[in-house]
Amino acid sequence: MKFLEQIIQRAKADIKTIVLPESEDIRVIKAAAMIQEQGVANVVLVGDEDKIKELAAGLDISKAKIVNPLKSEKYDDYVNTFYELRKAKGVTLEQAKEIMKDYVFWAVMMVKKGDADGMVSGAAHSTADTIRPALQIIKTAPGSKLVSAFFVMVVPDCEYGENGTFVYGDSGLNQNPNAEELAEIAIASANSFKTLVQAEPKVAMLSFSTYGSGKDPIVDKVIEATKIAKQKAPDILLDGELQADAALVPAIGKSKAKGSPIAGEANVLIFPDLNCGNIAYKLTERLAKAEAYGPILQGIAKPVNDLSRGCSAEDIVGVTAITAVQAQNAK
Repeated sequence: MKFLEQIIQRAKADIKTIVLPESEDIRVIKAAAMIQEQGVANVVLVGDEDKIKELAAGLDISKAKIVNPLKSEKYDDYVNTFYELRKAKGVTLEQAKEIMKDYVFWAVMMVKKGDADGMVSGAAHSTADTIRPALQIIKTAPGSKLVSAFFVMVVPDCEYGENGTFVYGDSGLNQNPNAEELAEIAIASANSFKTLVQAEPKVAMLSFSTYGSGKDPIVDKVIEATKIAKQKAPDILLDGELQADAALVPAIGKSKAKGSPIAGEANVLIFPDLNCGNIAYKLTERLAKAEAYGPILQGIAKPVNDLSRGCSAEDIVGVTAITAVQAQNAK
């Protein structure tokens, strides 16, 4: 069974409520109809009911709940909660009232309050406009200082990784993480792989160098990040620094990195910076005809996910299912 089919099946087994704030985008409305029809999740659309129904002409969104912040009985409670969270940063009650009219902020507050299990946005907003409300309201997960983004890559007819399935991190958010941040990305990506792929993560800290074969400050960063990650999460199978071929190909792994617990078997690939991670996922997607799911966010206390602005309604359904599975696994 394909990765996304498994995710949708798991989402259906324990239905979660996912809020979609971009209700003025026809792709989101189409996705809401598909999500409800397939039974992937309960959907909440944030916005003006008349406008949404007008946009949805011909689509069945009757099972979706529509919430208009200005007409909601929870408006004052949400405003006061946001004010208490942000008053130390200089936010006034009047500003909180305005901010809570913003559909994305409202949707994130629904997740904070437990009125929804997760949120998906980004079809019509930048990554920053999706993450900012999440960091202000939900904040980072316990023990996490960093939000990062990964892609699940599913490569057809591939003998490497977990039957051709990989996590690439960070391929969507942090431009030049330092060694400590890179270690945190590695640990979070391992946990995300376990949650979504349901297999043991084998994490490769990638570089143009294997075990000191190359010298450069960027190599030093990967070596340091590997040490930190091993100290923080000794139970995770993780090694570095490794070149991509040593990480993936068993014969090359044995030759270049003797004694490595994961060389030749890696399924979680951690890139030294966003330059490498973004280029790698796009090359894999185009040249290997891989399916790319993401960017999926990790490190936030509750599930919030970003969409590519070029996404299709089908993409939104997929990310909603992934968000629902993350919510099932949220502690």
